[in-house]
Amino acid sequence: MIWGIFKRDMCHATRNVIAVIVSMGLVVVPALYAWFNIAASWDPYGNTKALKVAVANNDKGYKSDLIPVRVNVGETIISTLHANDQLDWQFVKSDKAIDGVKSGEYYAAIVIPKGFSADMMTLFSPDIKHAQLKYYLNEKINPIAPHITDQGATTVVNTIDKTFAKTIAQVGLDLASSILHYSQSPQMAEYMRNLNGNLTTMANTLSGASQQVTSYSQLLGSANDIVDSTGKLLASATKAGKQAQNALKQGKSGATSFTSAGANVTSSVNTALDQVSGAFDQVAAKVNKAFDAIGKGSDTAASQLTALSEQVSSGESLYDTYITSLNHMRESVEQLPDSDSAKQALLEAIDREITLLEAAKGDSQKLAQQLKDASTQVTQDTAAAESSRKEILNRITSAKQSISNVRDDYATNVKPKIDALASTVSTLISQTDSMITQLSGTADGLDDVTGDVGTNVTSIRSTLGAIAKKLDSSAATVKELITKLETDGNAGDGNSDGGDGDNDADSGESDELRALATANASTLSTLISAPVALHRVSVYPIANYGSAMAPFYTILSIWVGAIILCAMLKVTISDREKAHVLGLGDTLPRIAGPSGPGNASRWGLRLDHEYFGRYAIFALLALLQGTLVCLGDTYFLGVQANHALQFLAVGWLAALVFSNIVYTLTVSFGDIGKAVAVVLLVMQVAGSGGTFPIETLPKFFQMLYPFLPFPHAIDAMHAAMAGSYGNEYLLDMVYLALFLIPSLLLGLVLRKPVIRLNNWVSRNLESTKVM
Repeated sequence: MIWGIFKRDMCHATRNVIAVIVSMGLVVVPALYAWFNIAASWDPYGNTKALKVAVANNDKGYKSDLIPVRVNVGETIISTLHANDQLDWQFVKSDKAIDGVKSGEYYAAIVIPKGFSADMMTLFSPDIKHAQLKYYLNEKINPIAPHITDQGATTVVNTIDKTFAKTIAQVGLDLASSILHYSQSPQMAEYMRNLNGNLTTMANTLSGASQQVTSYSQLLGSANDIVDSTGKLLASATKAGKQAQNALKQGKSGATSFTSAGANVTSSVNTALDQVSGAFDQVAAKVNKAFDAIGKGSDTAASQLTALSEQVSSGESLYDTYITSLNHMRESVEQLPDSDSAKQALLEAIDREITLLEAAKGDSQKLAQQLKDASTQVTQDTAAAESSRKEILNRITSAKQSISNVRDDYATNVKPKIDALASTVSTLISQTDSMITQLSGTADGLDDVTGDVGTNVTSIRSTLGAIAKKLDSSAATVKELITKLETDGNAGDGNSDGGDGDNDADSGESDELRALATANASTLSTLISAPVALHRVSVYPIANYGSAMAPFYTILSIWVGAIILCAMLKVTISDREKAHVLGLGDTLPRIAGPSGPGNASRWGLRLDHEYFGRYAIFALLALLQGTLVCLGDTYFLGVQANHALQFLAVGWLAALVFSNIVYTLTVSFGDIGKAVAVVLLVMQVAGSGGTFPIETLPKFFQMLYPFLPFPHAIDAMHAAMAGSYGNEYLLDMVYLALFLIPSLLLGLVLRKPVIRLNNWVSRNLESTKVM
């Protein structure tokens, strides 16, 4: 019965040219649907050269104060894009780029702002800014174009990242290479010699400074001795000397530095010398008085002259004390470094002062001797007394002049030199400000003042000693640096003959630096900018995008072919055909009842015979559709098919399963079944995994995925094209074939109860004269 129905259907399908053409069309149209889609998507991302993307560079560049290399990332991007043919890059002004995106002239535009390079270089500053590109995109022109231009923008960003890292690495390596090469040049050797010389000078200077600070400490001690000596000198004078001590105390109360203290000491010395000079005036008056008393009593005059002689002799020790203090000061000054410009001048001034003091002392001694001689003469020879008076008065005048010379020379020579020396240690002298203030406020006499000065000077000298040790330590450090540089220089020149472990390590580091610097800087900078290279290993590789999309479009076209078959061919068998198959003539007997499925079962033409008999031509045409589309994919389009027979077998099985499902739906539910077949088509386009991975789809489609035939057919075709993992291909073929079970169950069993309902729906639709 099935064979009879199939033979009559084949006769009808080939009865005339129109029928043959329509039959051929039913086979070819699904293939055209697949081929057009596959060919159109063969290499969509390889044909993006016509997509216009505008690029505008407003970058002003950046030049660092630290590294004098001008960086302009924008220019680097433009240069890179000139060599990039991924898109049709249009290099225009920013205004034109933005307007072109709005008008549709450009699909997208990338604008590099003015401060782009500067923002990128903030990576090396505390205030880091994120460099940004402005990306303008016209999304209404085409739904796919924005994604393609996004890839172009991503290319630009990746180029920027690599360019920036490469630029920084290039600069660093070039700088290291230049430094290494320069370090081996004759100029660098000369600079190193100069550096060693300068460091040696620095070390000597530090050592000299240490000695100078030590000398300053000793000089402060000598100054303290001078103050003590001055106090004793003033104490040995007359009552006016006491007043000078008070004046010295008052002068020290306002001192804020060692220089001002020296000025007050000078003032006190001058006052003391003035008082001594005044004392000589008193001696002169007493001499005149003594000589005037000669006539009245020679013994009285002699005793007065003897007393004056003893008074003058007692003052000689004060000269010795003052001379001794100056000698101590001279010893301290001699310890200053020879480089100190004030040293020699101060020594000469002190020597001159000592000479004048010795002359003044000699005049005092001669005066004392003359007074002593005069005391003898007035008792023996009165006539010679007047001559002695003149000599004594002249000697007093000479002594006063000597004291005046001491005072003037101290003021004009010694004092300025001490002031100049004091200015050198102004910082140290400032530390005595508190000491002088305390002395000025609390001292009742010059002895207390000198005592406090001695105490504070001791503290200052202790501080200066610590400073001297620091300077010695710094000098030692500089000398160690000199030794280290000389050692490294010898190691670098290859003149070292072994050395210790540190030298070996330094030599190793130098060799590593030399190897790094002599390497290709461009290669190294590229490695630093992209330290990880992606080695893509394709597993089950697909030749191109068209081949990757071929399973989806091929399976889709086979389903579309099944719908077309059911739209163009009748799924029910007329009573006339049933009668011819049964050999009953042109019509069934009246007892067959109304026309419909199963009404000829009493003559042996069962419902399953009708189902398979009419489905046979559907299956044949569906197999022809699957064969044509698969062979066209493989041999016409050149779709990759590592296993061509398996690829063709998937097409055959899919054609049988899909045609049976659509045929069953149409047989069972009529035109409503055709609509259901279209709905299933739409659902499978979205949820088959042919375009996007199932995992990226909404949850509903992920749940629906296993119960649709498309995913299994597509997976089986992928396995046939690129290779199968284990039994992957066979399992997908089995899963696909399992969809025949519910389809046959519906077409052979479940549709019996709904045949009358379906007939009733069909009659009502036909009664509308529209459907």
